[in-house]
Amino acid sequence: MTETGVLPSQTLRDMIAARHISLVAPPDPDQVQPASLDLRLGHRAWRVRASFLTGRDQTVTQRLDQFAMHEIDLRPGAVLETGCVYVVELMEALALPPDISAAANAKSSTGRLDLFTRLIADQTPEFDRVDAGYTGPLYAEISPRTFSVLVRPGARLNQIRFRRGDALIDDASLADLHATDPLVNGEPLIDGGLGFSVDLTPGT
Repeated sequence: MTETGVLPSQTLRDMIAARHISLVAPPDPDQVQPASLDLRLGHRAWRVRASFLTGRDQTVTQRLDQFAMHEIDLRPGAVLETGCVYVVELMEALALPPDISAAANAKSSTGRLDLFTRLIADQTPEFDRVDAGYTGPLYAEISPRTFSVLVRPGARLNQIRFRRGDALIDDASLADLHATDPLVNGEPLIDGGLGFSVDLTPGT
């Protein structure tokens, strides 16, 4: 594997075969997307007192000892109540090579359900981020906002993208690219990246 930047589906399948991505159940036929992997809810969830991060020195299990109110078995289906915070173990775990990191985000379907969800990993001080070389389980934090929802194992609320190396374009390359294929209207603001704004006025 020699790609730099976000890894494509064929590389994700190679990572599954090499156990860099491990699954407790066979992958769903459409779980591997063109440049991401859908993450599936596992069997266990915990109602927690509040959202938390692990920091660099603790695991999610250790934090659950401090924050969990009760454990929930999702196998028969369970209702997650509005305004409550839950942590759910995922069916996927990672044993990443030292040059591959990952970032997660909620799938678009969670917006339609008004579910707030983000990824948590052991000894990681940020939501939705996994350091290069990470080995360990993954969890989803879920909080229904508008109405309670019924969930079961296998539900896919988050997706994760894997990245090798630093694929950022430097300012000089951005300026050259804009000169040949304009990136924004008018004179670009290029300073540590490309600055831009979006006009959200209806009809514009």
